[in-house]
Amino acid sequence: MDDMDHRILTALHACGADPRVASAARGLSLAGEHGALWLAAGLAGAAVDGARRGAWLRGTALVAVAHLGSMAVKRVVRRARPAHVRPRVRTAGRHSFPSSHATSATAAAVAFGALGASGLAPLAVAVCLSRLVVGVHYPTDVAAGAALGALTARAGARWMREGVPGAPHPGRRP
Repeated sequence: MDDMDHRILTALHACGADPRVASAARGLSLAGEHGALWLAAGLAGAAVDGARRGAWLRGTALVAVAHLGSMAVKRVVRRARPAHVRPRVRTAGRHSFPSSHATSATAAAVAFGALGASGLAPLAVAVCLSRLVVGVHYPTDVAAGAALGALTARAGARWMREGVPGAPHPGRRP
């Protein structure tokens, strides 16, 4: 798997040779730092959707929990960042597995998507791919982060929808 991880990363990192692609990837990586883009999106949802404000805030909390969970896993796994490509961005830490950007992006796409926010999934995929183009994660880091984010959002889905008009009652199966 390591060989495949290296080859896929090398191929996607090469896409960043185009300055426009590199610039877009750096911008997406910066926006996703510490889950900032997704936390802001959740707070914006809460601000404009008063009827479901609580659900948006709980969804935002799920994104934060997923992000913090990925940081905890990094401290346990301690996988080094890729050394065979030159990174195009600075990173907050030196550990690679899982990608916290992928974790928070996927958690947001799943949680906020359940509230009807459309268009987040392609943006989340773009953030995930940006981490490969900038050369700071292996594909398996991104896949693991995405899985962690999706699982966290799904695990908290019932809690997130509590009190939402038309949502299933938390004590009953839909």
